Amino acid sequence: MRVSILGAGGWGQNLVRVFCELLGDEHVLVCDPREARRTAMKTEHPGIRVSEGPVFEGIDAVVIAAPAVAHAELARKALAVGRHVLVEKPIALTARDAAELVELAKEKGTILMVDHLLEYHPAVRELKRLVEERRLGRLLHLSSERLNLGVIRTEENALWSLAPHDISVILYLLGEEPSEVAAHGAAYLQPGIEDVAFVTLRFPSGAVGHVHVSWLDPVKTRRLTVVGEEKMAVFDDSEKQAQLFLHDARAEHVEGLLRPRRGGVESIPIPKGEPLRAMAETFLESVRTGSPPPSDGEDGLRVVRVLEAAARSMKEGEKPVQTRASEDKGYFVHESSYVDDGVTIGRGTKIWHFSHIMRGTTIGEGTSVGQNVLIGPNATVGKNVKIQNNVSVYEGVTVEDDVFCGPSSVFTNVYRPRSRFPTDHSQYLKTVIHRGATIGANATIVCGHSLGEHAFVGAGSVVTKDVPAYAIVYGNPARIHGWACQCGQPLEFAKDKAACAACGRKYRKDGEEVHLEGEKR
Repeated sequence: MRVSILGAGGWGQNLVRVFCELLGDEHVLVCDPREARRTAMKTEHPGIRVSEGPVFEGIDAVVIAAPAVAHAELARKALAVGRHVLVEKPIALTARDAAELVELAKEKGTILMVDHLLEYHPAVRELKRLVEERRLGRLLHLSSERLNLGVIRTEENALWSLAPHDISVILYLLGEEPSEVAAHGAAYLQPGIEDVAFVTLRFPSGAVGHVHVSWLDPVKTRRLTVVGEEKMAVFDDSEKQAQLFLHDARAEHVEGLLRPRRGGVESIPIPKGEPLRAMAETFLESVRTGSPPPSDGEDGLRVVRVLEAAARSMKEGEKPVQTRASEDKGYFVHESSYVDDGVTIGRGTKIWHFSHIMRGTTIGEGTSVGQNVLIGPNATVGKNVKIQNNVSVYEGVTVEDDVFCGPSSVFTNVYRPRSRFPTDHSQYLKTVIHRGATIGANATIVCGHSLGEHAFVGAGSVVTKDVPAYAIVYGNPARIHGWACQCGQPLEFAKDKAACAACGRKYRKDGEEVHLEGEKR
């Protein structure tokens, strides 16, 4: 594969190095108008070819490390002649240009990738894993700082120069675009070019992002804090050795009062690997296979949309700017149903007739809410949940991903209810229905208990104690009568081992606990 690298400045030199390592000097052509840069690259990598102007002919892919103002035009020229393109961030300086590049790449059948480097950082990949495994719980807010007394740009401000890194990571971790963007900044060194910027992002899920960037700060800081309902994480990339910490910290109700809880701090091991090399390897693999990279043109377009909204907000006196995500809710609510203010609903969710979703409730993506359903206030329902007709999910109840709630199944949140002596909401007993569990029609789950992952509760049962994972329970009170696979097929154990007759998954039984083979205990 032959690669043409356009630009051998500060970052371009790094790209030259890594592509020479991956492909060999003889497969790399460096294009830069400055003779001193061309000479330096030729001295460092004797086998490369050099050119004063950009070269698109006789090569397979173009890597663009020119100033940001030239990104869109150079990428357009390369795509037009059928070249694969990797472009430094931002992909363009307007959303219109970015969208045109995305469409041109589709038309030509070529790879378009943007160098959102942090998406390839092993620490950020580990952080994404923690988020997907719900180790932090529902994400509340993410705050990033990228500060230094470093390179001061003259072509673009600190927002466009520095913030793409952090915005791309926040979108990557949340998996959604913001519905509202507000920003303010200040230009001290050059008129009209802000040296410092603060950006606030509000997301449809209810999460908030905050980005602080500056090239006028005495202390180099590169830190991302992610706060969830259950735990908090801090990624510190300020030093040579990046660090990722998981804090067992949150706010919780204690005797009717909200109090901070501070548990231990876990240092998360970070796999070795250079993010730049991983990014370049991903680009080359995408070119070879045709598979889209994680930070493709669409990813670059999403980041530019946010930057453009932030720039507009700064120009309009810090006025919040509504984005496309605010116009396209991405979920369906029947006209006969009510959704209170302060509710978060994921994309693809459908809420059918005569239902009421109360304030403070969060519902994940792809969930189906049937007729005459009440959820909330302050309830949590995960992704891909099916809640059938005539179900009430009260405050204190958490329904995790992939749960099935049969028609007229019942949840409670007060153990000894009295009409004359109402219970304070801080004393509601918590009920947790873990991932993949099924609750049959007309079953009752008495508050203060949990259903384990993939448990199966028979119709009409009354659950009065915790149900372990994979257990089949029924009766009043419900008792264990067997065990079920994730797919719902009953399991037959022999010497504490079982294999599902339907899907082949294998399980082991330890006393009254069942585990999927290979599952971490």
